Amino acid sequence: MRKPQTPSQVFAPLLAVAVAGTALLAVPLAFADSGTESVRTKPTIVLVHGAWADGSSWNKVTTRLQAAGYEVRVPPNNLRGVDIDAADLASYLSTISGPIVLVAHSYGGMIITNAATNNQQVRSLVYVDAFIPEEGETLASLNHPPSIFAQDPAKVFDVVPYTGAPPDGVDLYVKQSVYAEAFASSGVAPRDMALFTASQRPLSTHAFDVPSGPPAWVKIPAWAVVGAKDRIIPIADQLAMAKNAGARVTQIDAPHLSMVTNDRAVYDVIVKAATGSDQVAHRTGAS
Repeated sequence: MRKPQTPSQVFAPLLAVAVAGTALLAVPLAFADSGTESVRTKPTIVLVHGAWADGSSWNKVTTRLQAAGYEVRVPPNNLRGVDIDAADLASYLSTISGPIVLVAHSYGGMIITNAATNNQQVRSLVYVDAFIPEEGETLASLNHPPSIFAQDPAKVFDVVPYTGAPPDGVDLYVKQSVYAEAFASSGVAPRDMALFTASQRPLSTHAFDVPSGPPAWVKIPAWAVVGAKDRIIPIADQLAMAKNAGARVTQIDAPHLSMVTNDRAVYDVIVKAATGSDQVAHRTGAS
């Protein structure tokens, strides 16, 4: 009788392929730079969710992008901290061949700012109601009044210990009585908001204190969708960060979950970032 294979033996061939694949990622770029980008006419769109959410928050935008012929990836953001989450995303990006448009919501902006640094495949960054940190800034330093989260944490969060947490690290869940008011007081059906609230993924307190590294937006063109009704990242803060990053700004009349309430407007900006068609800042009220 043949001896059963161990899990490491079963997955060894896949690991070898993955390692070899990362060494070959420069090949498609070389073709693209030589003027034969017909290998892929559209970039891969990678959508990164924020804290207290999951990939389903991108469902409406994902559907629009797929209908337009884009390959879309929505990897999980583990919400453990900028250092850990950015490293995980950078590893994920290394498995994709060809050009990438990297899109993030909220806390996800901290992650793409770090994960895309020195990645020549990432052609554009799109920040949707997102943090756009400068080097050395932390999530804690960017969270201040009038944000709904810049108050006594005991009034906003439920605390849950988790296995493997760093010293004093715990998971934070937004209180169910606060969630809808913070993320979208209007524009989302009550049934959908109840689902978002119940299925939220927690953010580790470790995430608040990790400083951001050299920002990818120094070398990669950036776009920003700014929601005027955002109660988590106030509009003044979003505009200031976008200006600092040299991002092309689209301001819309939307809450923090603009990719849910104004998915067409968010989709339009992503397409502009993918095609390079938007060269000037502008304002739109489209939804």
